[in-house]
Amino acid sequence: MPVQIDVFTLVPHAFGWLTEQRPLATVLGSELDLRLFGYRDTTPLRAGQIDDEPYGGGAGMVLRVDVVAAALDTTYGGVPDHRVIALTPQGRQLDQATVEDLASEERLTLLSARFEGFDERILTHLCSDAISIGPYVLSGGELPAMVLIDAIARLQPGALAKGSAEHETFSSGLEGGNEYPQFTRPPEFRGWGVPEVLLSGDHGRIDEWRREQSRARSVP
Repeated sequence: MPVQIDVFTLVPHAFGWLTEQRPLATVLGSELDLRLFGYRDTTPLRAGQIDDEPYGGGAGMVLRVDVVAAALDTTYGGVPDHRVIALTPQGRQLDQATVEDLASEERLTLLSARFEGFDERILTHLCSDAISIGPYVLSGGELPAMVLIDAIARLQPGALAKGSAEHETFSSGLEGGNEYPQFTRPPEFRGWGVPEVLLSGDHGRIDEWRREQSRARSVP
């Protein structure tokens, strides 16, 4: 069965570009099923309203808890048993170990907000997890959702050429470290050369050079 990822967002059309790109396009419909839901389609409020001013005052608009609850109720009949993840700067930092953990799930639900973020009751009562893609603030959760989807998609069978992920940054083949430098043609450009070892054809020396470079790049 494919991994099913459901995304709830104010702007479902923003994900159109992503679905046309590899590796997601390669596994979409086979190893991964992506469903997009708009909050406005199920909001219980008039005129498609989904957010409101924060209690206590302050700038920005906050995604309402009743709007998110209605979206989950309509789609799942309540809060689902599988993991529901809010994309927010206050969440735990995304790393490769987390990606691999999420990629092993059969179903995931991602919640995206805009501007000032979520009513705290969404995070407390409707979500099982909160994830951030970095220590900075964006205008919405759509880009973080795309980052997570892409990271999960490339771990699915057939997403990448065989062996492509075995020696890349954070892989077990590199002991969780950074990838070694990569070079391609031309062998010299503006006096900038390619390391001689890579042109030697000696794969033993090349492998050793790559391991050394990876270790050097991985030192904190």
